[in-house]
Amino acid sequence: MFGLWRTFTSVVFYLTLAVGLGGLAGNGLVLWHLGLHIKKGPFSVYVLHLAAADFLFLGCQVAFSVVQAALGSQNTLYFVVTFLGFATGLWLLAAFCLELCVSEVFPACHAGWWPRRRACVACALLWALSLPAVLVPAHACGLLRGGPRPGACLRLHAASVAWLLSGACGACGAGLVLFLWVACCSQRPRPRFYGAALGSVLLLLFCGLPYVLYWSLRPLLHVLLPVFPPLAVLLACVHASAKPLVYFTAGRQPGKRQPLRAVLQRALGDGARRGAGGLALPMSAV
Repeated sequence: MFGLWRTFTSVVFYLTLAVGLGGLAGNGLVLWHLGLHIKKGPFSVYVLHLAAADFLFLGCQVAFSVVQAALGSQNTLYFVVTFLGFATGLWLLAAFCLELCVSEVFPACHAGWWPRRRACVACALLWALSLPAVLVPAHACGLLRGGPRPGACLRLHAASVAWLLSGACGACGAGLVLFLWVACCSQRPRPRFYGAALGSVLLLLFCGLPYVLYWSLRPLLHVLLPVFPPLAVLLACVHASAKPLVYFTAGRQPGKRQPLRAVLQRALGDGARRGAGGLALPMSAV
């Protein structure tokens, strides 16, 4: 029985490492091309920050997994720092889907009333708010340094879980409204980021939510269902690693072989000016 458990954990560990390394490469390519070579608009700014959050999550997950395997010990600090990237990415995805939904359902309102640099401000706020939303309850529950404070831990952890679930519900709800609007009501062509948004929401629904459940019920799951935590980590890595594949699929034209930058330009570029070779002229990173 113990030999079977060790085999299972080893297989999941190496799968997680392989998926994480592949996701680091994919999100790194998205950061490189979208940050330096593709003209950015409001929606591509969200994608840029989302790729940065996924890169942070995967980098921490791979690095801390190797360190823990080498030392043979577990440290809850590693889990908290890793989860910070995941939580930020969840809310960035929610903001991205919400704005895309508003721009499609209420185009006049979005064009006239929405602040001009809304995406940059929203991303900066979400990065700033994610720090206390994760670190404060983790400190109260003794996951960082010092002992737990049961009363404060219960209250702050419940608020953190509600914050995460509201972000997940916002992303899934906006994705569903966008899908129904485009499929049943809209007479216009599909918006540029339609495929990227729906693909990312589906990844969150099937691969990201188990990690939210793991954060919510971590002590109980380790005792009652020890098989769940490593699987939740593996699925979270799939969730973060598969987004570049979603972008590539959304921008690819069947039957044509094109450079990666051209595919990402088609999937993620916002009205870029065309230079030689049909690619966007470089801009400074946001």
